[in-house]
Amino acid sequence: MRRERFPALLLAAGCGLVWALDWITVERPRAWAVLVCGAAVGAIALLPARALRLPLDGRALLAAPLSLAVTGWMLLPDRGTGGSWGLLESAALLVLLARCARYTDPRRVVPLGLLLWAAAAAAPLRMPSDAAAETAAFALTLAAAAAAGFGGYLRILDERRARAVAAVREHERHELARDLHDFVAHHVTGIVVQAQAAQAIREHAPERLDPLLRSIERAGGETLDSMRRLVRVLREQDSGPVRPQDLLAELGLLAAGRPGAVLELADPVRRVRLAPEVETSVHRLVQEALTNVTRHAPGARSTRVRLTTDGVHLTVEVTNSPGAARRGHAPPGGRGGLGLIGLRERALAVDGRLTAGPLPDGGWRVTGVFPLLDGLAGSKA
Repeated sequence: MRRERFPALLLAAGCGLVWALDWITVERPRAWAVLVCGAAVGAIALLPARALRLPLDGRALLAAPLSLAVTGWMLLPDRGTGGSWGLLESAALLVLLARCARYTDPRRVVPLGLLLWAAAAAAPLRMPSDAAAETAAFALTLAAAAAAGFGGYLRILDERRARAVAAVREHERHELARDLHDFVAHHVTGIVVQAQAAQAIREHAPERLDPLLRSIERAGGETLDSMRRLVRVLREQDSGPVRPQDLLAELGLLAAGRPGAVLELADPVRRVRLAPEVETSVHRLVQEALTNVTRHAPGARSTRVRLTTDGVHLTVEVTNSPGAARRGHAPPGGRGGLGLIGLRERALAVDGRLTAGPLPDGGWRVTGVFPLLDGLAGSKA
């Protein structure tokens, strides 16, 4: 049995048990109306989107009128008693109410909430005892208020997280803008110095002009590439350089700071050339991944940082074995951080991509793929 199917099977089993309880408790002779309505409303509310291609608003507008129609039919003078109102039906209506409070457009939350509350609160009127019906209706009203409040609370949490994600993305854009300032200033300074040198030797050593002009052309192209990737980023003031001075050396220091971590470099990696903003992104990826190992997998026996290249892209892979922490143990700083979101934003900004996910043995892997500046370069002089 696949692990992701277990929650769905557990939900189906629970609904089946509640429906069986309805079957036992609903009085005859018209138990079929309550049972059929409960099964239908339960399916409308709880079936996944791939099984029932109906938006949430449409589900509410289908389930609530169906429940109200059955209640009205059972209250007709010539219909007699109807017995219980159906636990599965009421639970499904409350679930729909909570989901609408969380996900529905704010302009439709109130009317849909009132409609679902009316359907849930009116269902006990099917009972033969007025006192029992009033008590059950009051209890369902309180339950509906709790469901709506819970859905509203989750909506607030979703909005807070969305704002936090937006803030992280904006922060990464600003970081990239600071990088852009440093990198472009570096390249433009080099271009100016080489242009001045070309003017100085123009008459005395014209044979040395071509190498200088090619170097100026290459530096200008690299600068334009950096600007093209990051030009939409708003630049913040009071920035300082953040580019690692020597990427491979910096990665070695990061790995050395994590017990059990090993840095593996394919030999061609030592000859690749990366744009400055890509170097910074690689450094940030490894730094964040190793930090996450310390926070979320303390006691992991092995951590591997591996860099490979196919001549066009640099692949950075950070994997770790399962941690030795106790089950349910909260990592320092809590769970649900936004570090990977910022890394993914940074990777996309430099024409790269980032993936992260668990390994079959319980470990974790973060993989980033970044473009090389001009393929494999020759050995450095």
